[in-house]
Order: sequence, then C-alpha cells, then structure tokens
Amino acid sequence: MTPKGEGTGTLDERIAGALVGAAVGDALGGPVEGYSPDQITERHGGRVHGVVGPWNGDDWPTARPIAPYHKGDGHVTDDTLMTHALVRVYATVRDHLDAYSVATHLVPDLMTTPRWIPELEAEALPLQRIFLAEKWLVARLHYGHVDPREAGSGNIVNCGAAMYMAPVGLVNAANPAGAYTEALDVAGAHQSSYGREAAGVFAAAVAAACAPGATPDSVVAACLSLAKDGTRDAVEAVCEVASRYTDFESALVPLRRAVAPYDTVGPDYRSPSLGARRPSRLHSIEELPVALGMLIVSGGDFRHAVLGSVNYGRDCDSIATMAGAVAGALGSPVPHDWAKTVAESSRLDLDAPARTLTEVTREIFDHDVERRRAHERAYAALTGTPCSG
Repeated sequence: MTPKGEGTGTLDERIAGALVGAAVGDALGGPVEGYSPDQITERHGGRVHGVVGPWNGDDWPTARPIAPYHKGDGHVTDDTLMTHALVRVYATVRDHLDAYSVATHLVPDLMTTPRWIPELEAEALPLQRIFLAEKWLVARLHYGHVDPREAGSGNIVNCGAAMYMAPVGLVNAANPAGAYTEALDVAGAHQSSYGREAAGVFAAAVAAACAPGATPDSVVAACLSLAKDGTRDAVEAVCEVASRYTDFESALVPLRRAVAPYDTVGPDYRSPSLGARRPSRLHSIEELPVALGMLIVSGGDFRHAVLGSVNYGRDCDSIATMAGAVAGALGSPVPHDWAKTVAESSRLDLDAPARTLTEVTREIFDHDVERRRAHERAYAALTGTPCSG
C-alpha cells in the first residue's frame, strides 16, 4: 500500500492510476447506484466489498428503472465511456482543449463511431448509452449549432461534465490552476453553474494529486483555493466533517448530512425535488464533495476511498469514479483483481487510454514550454530586460 498522506509515482504511473482507478470505481458503484446505504446493506447482506452483480439479479434485462442496462458484474458505465472519449479527443488534438474541441471532436465521436458498450453487451454508438444530460451535447452542438462556449446553458445541472474531467487534470498534472481553467472551458459546452464549476474543481483535484508529495489534505486545499460559491462551501463543509473519521462506515451518515444543505436533489435520489438541478450560486453537486470527503476519511487509500464511495449509495458510480481517479493519481495502488475483473468483464483495455494520454501529456508540456519561452522573449524585448530562456 502506498504510504498514507504521501503522493508517489512517475507521471506514467499517476496517469495510469487515475484512469484505471476511475474505471474501477465506476464499475464497483454502478450496480448499487441510486440506492441508500441501508438498502445496499439489505440487498447484499452487508457492505459491498468488491465487484457485485446486478441489483435485480438475473432479471436485470427487464427490471425497471435499470433495463436494458447490465449494471454490475464489473461493467463500466457512461462515466468511463465519456472519460475514454475525452482521451480520444486529446489524442486527436494533441494540445489543450476548449469548448470548440468538444463540438468538433467529442460530439462526432459520440454520434458516428460504434464502440463496445459493456452494459448493452454489444457494439453501439456511445450516444445510445449516455444519459440525457450528455445527449444535450449532441442536441445543442450538432443540431442546434449553438456557440460551444454557451451550449451548456439550459442543461440540467448535475455531475455530467465533472464525471469525465480526469483527463483534463492529468494533462495539467501538478498544475491545479491550469486544470481548473481548462476544464471550465471544456465543460462550458456541456454544463453551467455549479455543474460546470464542479468539473473545474475535480480536474484541479486530479492535477493536485499528481504533485510530488501530494496528500489528501493538499488536494483539498488546492480545491478550496480555486472553488467558488456553493461548490467551495460544500467541499469545505464535507471535508471538515470527514476529517473527524477514519473509517467509511461511521462517516456515511455524517457526510450525507454535511452535503445535504448544498444538494438540490433531495433525500430521495430517484425522486428529485422540484428545485433539483437548477442553476444556483448557493448549491453544489453532491458527488465531488463526497468523493473528496471519502479521500480524507481513507487517508488517500484507494480501496478504502472507493468502497466508502460505493457504499454511500445515491450517485455512487460517479462518486467512486472521482474518488478512484484522485486516489489513483496520488499513487495508491488499484487492486489488481478489481482492475482485471473490470477490464475482462467490460471487454476494455483499461491501460491503453493511460498510455495514450501520457504520450499526449508530454507533448502538450513541450508545447507549453515553447509558448512560455516565446512569451518570455517577447516580454524581455518589450521591457529591455535580459531573457533567461
């Protein structure tokens, strides 16, 4: 186990840990998404401790509200499908992204290229699997021809953009402010308000976790230095409560209680309140603060952070995706048996996106250095001062 409280690993290892960790968290959380901790315990005869089967067993093909998706048995969900799609955009652009990159590259990828969809156990267009909040990208950008920078306005405010922003944090490894800024631009095509803000803060968390010697506390501090409005307040409140606990079992109810004042969905996750998911400067999505809270509770340990996120219930696939990405970026090992099961069951090479993004990240850093040096030379010429570059 990685020593708690100390981020370790090379760039290659951090990127692999974050992307594989996000996919594993997603797959573990998928089959219990939407339920409460008590319901999860009743269904599974205790807490979930690894990969489990569908909530409705063999009746999953027709059981509502999940049908026709085979959620469970190690299948990743749309969180991972969207994350890998964003990696493909980076592989095409090979530079920093913005909202126009989403319109030019991500939307066509969702619409035109069949991929293996684990929950459908078939090849299909990713568009056929993603949630309505993600289909919004296609409706607004492809059919509506909306300015990509403004396309997120009007969508429901949820974690849809935040859930796949780990690649932005990794491309900006050890530069949380850069990750935050880039993610806000990218997410502008998808979300507004605190949904967009969460995307920026989550990317910043992943970037901060990549810094040598990073700790859960340093990750949260970086988030708080950048987060605005209700998102900042929610992260601060949840992480303050999380600091009092060292095991997820005792933290489940207190973390929910801490985030509740900022969460618009309400106590019944499957029956959102009338004010749910509307723009606000006072509110926050639930998933990011809880993921960071579980990171604090676990001391950065991957297994503990992800299992805490999974057993929290509600939108736990996205919570575990975020917690898994940050813990993996900190260098806490992803259990090999979990990763192997998820890769085989989902019929996905979980390591390939990490190799691709590592290569692209190195190229982008070289571009950044060249641009910075050019700016230094221009500034030196303007001011008549020597240029160090």
